[in-house]
Amino acid sequence: MGEMGKAIGLLISGTLVYHHCANRNATLLSLFSDVLIVLLSSLAILGLLFRQLNVSVPVDPLEWQISQDTASNIFARLANTVGAAESVLRVAATGHDKRLFLKASSVFFFVVISLYFLAALGRIISGMTIAYAGLCLFCLYMACQNSQSTGNSVLNRTNRETSE
Repeated sequence: MGEMGKAIGLLISGTLVYHHCANRNATLLSLFSDVLIVLLSSLAILGLLFRQLNVSVPVDPLEWQISQDTASNIFARLANTVGAAESVLRVAATGHDKRLFLKASSVFFFVVISLYFLAALGRIISGMTIAYAGLCLFCLYMACQNSQSTGNSVLNRTNRETSE
């Protein structure tokens, strides 16, 4: 699936989420539970259909397992990441490294200003509307980027043909 297909798929799924949460005045938890009920019902119906038609399923999800080494590796990486972040924040908080302290302070200031702006905007417009507008802008950006790269490839091909 190309970039344009991803943008359209993202926009369609975002529109469905927006409709469910904003227009129906339902929560995101309600959406997740509805999706889970539909998926489980579909799987149950497909399972009964396959059993009735004597169709064997090649992969049984009940037999999927993760090895002990893989699980240990995942949690070791997570612990290393958390430990590294904690040590960087400790050095920044103590002020031993002035550059790191100023960088962390500027990031903190940016986050506070952004949260204040979003809170003020949230008093005016609902959060779902803001999220949907952001999704639409992101999909528009992806579509423009795709059309730009397509236009560049067409332009390059045209230039090659005219130079020959």
